[in-house]
Amino acid sequence: MSKAKLQYYCTACGSLHTKWGGQCSDCGAWNTLEESLSIPTTKGTSNNRSGGYAGEQVAIRSLHEVSLSENPRIPTRQPELDRVLGGGLVAGSVVLMGGDPGIGKSTILLQALTVLTELDSLYVTGEESLQQVGLRAQRLGLPTDKLRLLTETCVENILTLAEQEKPKLMVIDSIQTIFTEHLQSAPGSVSQIREAAAKLVRFAKQTQTAMFLVGHVTKEGTLAGPRVLEHMVDTVLYFEGDPGGRYRILRAVKNRFGAVNELGVFAMTEQGLKGVSNPSAIFLSRHEEPVSGCVVMVTREGTRPLMVEVQALVDQSHGAAPRRVTLGLEQNRLAMLLAVLHRHGGISMFDQDVFINIVGGVKISETAADLPLLLAALSSYRNRPLPADLVVFGEVGLAGEIRPVPNGEERLREAAKHGFKQAIVPKGNQPRHPIEGMNVIAVSRLEKAIEIVM
Repeated sequence: MSKAKLQYYCTACGSLHTKWGGQCSDCGAWNTLEESLSIPTTKGTSNNRSGGYAGEQVAIRSLHEVSLSENPRIPTRQPELDRVLGGGLVAGSVVLMGGDPGIGKSTILLQALTVLTELDSLYVTGEESLQQVGLRAQRLGLPTDKLRLLTETCVENILTLAEQEKPKLMVIDSIQTIFTEHLQSAPGSVSQIREAAAKLVRFAKQTQTAMFLVGHVTKEGTLAGPRVLEHMVDTVLYFEGDPGGRYRILRAVKNRFGAVNELGVFAMTEQGLKGVSNPSAIFLSRHEEPVSGCVVMVTREGTRPLMVEVQALVDQSHGAAPRRVTLGLEQNRLAMLLAVLHRHGGISMFDQDVFINIVGGVKISETAADLPLLLAALSSYRNRPLPADLVVFGEVGLAGEIRPVPNGEERLREAAKHGFKQAIVPKGNQPRHPIEGMNVIAVSRLEKAIEIVM
């Protein structure tokens, strides 16, 4: 194989250049040339980057010739982490974990490595010293007898030592600190992250090593580095929540081995992150007496339903433009739903400030929150509390219709287990068989739902 050469490619048009320039000569874009490696191969040699792993002959095969037997998963002994991963770790899988600083990324991975004593593991840290990692493990009361540590930032040195150690589980903390000596750019740059991640992913696939990559996030909350980093890995996990708060939410936004948008809830304690077995309890604030502006809904995150409280505050606006503020919901959808409420419900809030909050810091992206949001805002606007044992869910269309949402009967049974006696649901989600102890009211129009609660 020939020696690797440096080249520069344009992130706008993809053209290749032999040297860096401020402007791409093909498309004319400025500051789009990124450093990369060109590794030519000689005739007769195989290149693992083309798809063949070590010890595997590259050939075209029929699908019926491929073994479809699933490898057994490796449980991490943390039920909430296993749920988000899809049942446990898969040999050869690469998991990218992101989140705000101090939210618990390194803590949960250190816990996983120290608990899985039957697996040969390796914790590679590029941000902390070995003493810092040891002091953290001691502070959390973790067993450290079989924990193997390495402080290194050069990916070539890491892979050389990993080939000698032969771990079955590796943690790279973090990918932004890792660099390859074949590139001249600084660690953390787009080209360094891309090439270092590509080498680590290739090693994991060739050796069937389960690998975790810790990623930094930008101020917008997205993973720092190139977007191709998320395409390289098998699973992408995001930590949500306030780093200063007690609870953390781990969400899967990409998973080749399990459900997408699966949710795991953890509580930060003196012994590290502990899974919350009944997360619905932390998203509900039981009031001593009914208060206006509060509605309980059932959202579905991944494979399980969750009880979540939607709070609304509607107050007289004293500015030229009324405020529309949401925490945990999409702000543009709130403006659209208020327009639907005015058009089809006859209730206008053009001179009111509307504030919406989801208790517990969870983020809801599904449309089942439409009807609870409007009823909570209406309850606050009229200062009329809704029944404490009422649960609501449903999508609201622009024509004022109430559309059904997936898994409606499962949501109702979850609400019944938590003691709710009444439910307002879309007509398409009306259960085929009565649910014991619950009065289900099915509505098809927004006007009907307003008439029932008001």
